[in-house]
Amino acid sequence: MSTSTLEAPVALTPHDDPTPVEQAAVDGIAAGFPPETFLWVVFYRPDGGARVWYSWTAGGAPLGNTIDRHALAQPLDAADWLHILGQHLERSTRGRINIDAYPLRPILADLQTGVRAPDEERVKLRRMVEMAADLTGQTPPAERPVRWVGVGPDLLTRKAQQ
Repeated sequence: MSTSTLEAPVALTPHDDPTPVEQAAVDGIAAGFPPETFLWVVFYRPDGGARVWYSWTAGGAPLGNTIDRHALAQPLDAADWLHILGQHLERSTRGRINIDAYPLRPILADLQTGVRAPDEERVKLRRMVEMAADLTGQTPPAERPVRWVGVGPDLLTRKAQQ
């Protein structure tokens, strides 16, 4: 015999904040990936905008921070970040949600074995930065390359907090 409990009705109020729904979706997506995975999840909006969420499966956040410390100490730059992460990218979609999953152990192995971006990729990135600066009326940075973007929460969320 089953019993049921009556609960007070929940008052639902409409609002424009998609954060709780997106957070629930990201949590559900992350549950489907193995440990030590970094997820870059993009929600495309009907108005043409997009919102990015970062997520890490079990053990992923500390491993991502370790990778970032290692990369910055070498020092690796954004060309290396694009090259190394591109080799391990697992991309999928769910409706208007893009999911880029990066298993972190192979990325760490690449850093430890000295994998770097080829010079032609570095030149292409430099050209892209110069074109973006020109389009926005800014001065491109001197010869200094764009830094390693990150795969751990300490580095990826630092920009958002500044």
